[in-house]
Amino acid sequence: MKNLFGSVKTYGSRIGLMLTTLGMLSGCSLDSSATLETEYDIVVRNGTLIDGTGKPAYKADVAIQNGKIVKIGSIKGNAIKTIDATGKHISPGWIDMMDQSGGVLLENGDAENKLLMGVTSAIGGEGGTPVPANEIPSYFQTLEKGGMSLNFGTYYSAGQARVAVVGPTDVKATPEDIVKMQALVRTAMESGAVGVSSAAFYPPHSFLSVNELVEMSKVVSSYGGLYAAHMRDESRKLSSGIEEMITVGEKADVRVEIFHLKNAFAPNWGKGAKDAIEQISQARARGVDIGADQYPYIAGGTGIEATLPNWVFAEGLAKAISIVSDPAQRDKLKADIAHPNSDRMVIASGGWKNIVLSNPKNEKYDQYIGQNFVEIGSALNKDPADAAWDILLAAKSRPYALYFMMAESDVQSIMKQPWVSIGSDAGGVVELGKVDSLGLPHPRSYGTFPRIIGKYVKKEKLFSLEEAIRKMTSLPAERMKLSARGELKENYWADLVIFDFDTIEDKATWDKPFETPTGIDIVIVNGVTVVEQGKHNGKRPGKVLYGPGLKR
Repeated sequence: MKNLFGSVKTYGSRIGLMLTTLGMLSGCSLDSSATLETEYDIVVRNGTLIDGTGKPAYKADVAIQNGKIVKIGSIKGNAIKTIDATGKHISPGWIDMMDQSGGVLLENGDAENKLLMGVTSAIGGEGGTPVPANEIPSYFQTLEKGGMSLNFGTYYSAGQARVAVVGPTDVKATPEDIVKMQALVRTAMESGAVGVSSAAFYPPHSFLSVNELVEMSKVVSSYGGLYAAHMRDESRKLSSGIEEMITVGEKADVRVEIFHLKNAFAPNWGKGAKDAIEQISQARARGVDIGADQYPYIAGGTGIEATLPNWVFAEGLAKAISIVSDPAQRDKLKADIAHPNSDRMVIASGGWKNIVLSNPKNEKYDQYIGQNFVEIGSALNKDPADAAWDILLAAKSRPYALYFMMAESDVQSIMKQPWVSIGSDAGGVVELGKVDSLGLPHPRSYGTFPRIIGKYVKKEKLFSLEEAIRKMTSLPAERMKLSARGELKENYWADLVIFDFDTIEDKATWDKPFETPTGIDIVIVNGVTVVEQGKHNGKRPGKVLYGPGLKR
């Protein structure tokens, strides 16, 4: 259509120029969105916003430019891409507080299972970084060069530091050794680690003393980082495990985070969770900066070696294999794990009947996947312990089991606490529809975050949708000191999840753990759409989430 000023498009641009000029002449500034020339990268229109703070949802549009949220409200300007979110909810991207993708992202940066369940940022490192402390800078550079679909940060492990200095055996660290461990932690923090972690339940990390953890955490504290741990005990001695976390927090003056908080002791279901919540709440009330994360399932998943007593590993892996292989030692092992004071996984789960083989890492035993060890022992004409340990010895790599050791009522009691965020304890996948990078078939790998909404908001009505989103966004962002993330706010990074509240649901089950969720339509990372119509598009706009001690 032609006119005195040329095409309609040209006419619009000239009018925009005239209006801008008039505004300058009159000394007034005009909202640039009022001109037809304004272009955003993306505008999401007509959605219901949940900003991540816990405040009530409201209707608004969101404009994105150069990876950031630049305006929230009624957006009049044009956009390269417009997303109609009518009938949908818009929230900040979901943050996985306990991720296991540190290694797999080097192989495949898509982390497709994570993005499809709304995760835009992940914090890994329960077992540390996949490289030594002095190689962390190059590790991060490799991640950025190869590309990631999500944002990723990681802890360095106190166990890594200990093994690097004194080796993997149960020996006492000298003061000189601890100074060397501190130096490694300092290197890691200045390289961008978010803090230091420990997995004190597992050998050789279990050989870490409380004093070593305190001294390394003092270094972390000086940079404003976190000490986070898979506690030394989550079962019979849950209270002492929590007390150790509190002790480290107080003596090192460091913020502390409990990984996957649970009451993993069948004989004490109910009371154990109640006592744990009270113990943590009291510490918080007196000023200890302690929080926790959780996955929303009644079974954990870990290696079969977790059924063995710690002393088996005191002299290293080769000696441990020799002990477990010795028929004469088996009776002692069985007596140890059956003792009323055992802190290992058999009593914690309420017996072998509640421990299910999930990945034997040897095709010979694949036929027993999904069976508990009482059933497997019967089929093999063996004691359940012998069946488990024979599978362990025959495995080509670390074999896994599911440990049904939590009560649903305890899961919910913990989840309701305002200081509990969400972490999957799962890694990204190399190939969608397959096991995660750990090799552990657990529904948490594909279902954790939508399950919070689908089950605990919609079905159980445990808390509001706004509170669920807070637990997955601003709470973890605040805990991890993630700059400009975790809220829908102008000048914040544009990490968004657009979902249908009516249809969002986790589909992964114990029998079918690789099913992807429904109801998550669009996921945006740093202003780039990565999931569209529930499908990953292969884009990798993720960034490394550097910790507070980074020195460039």
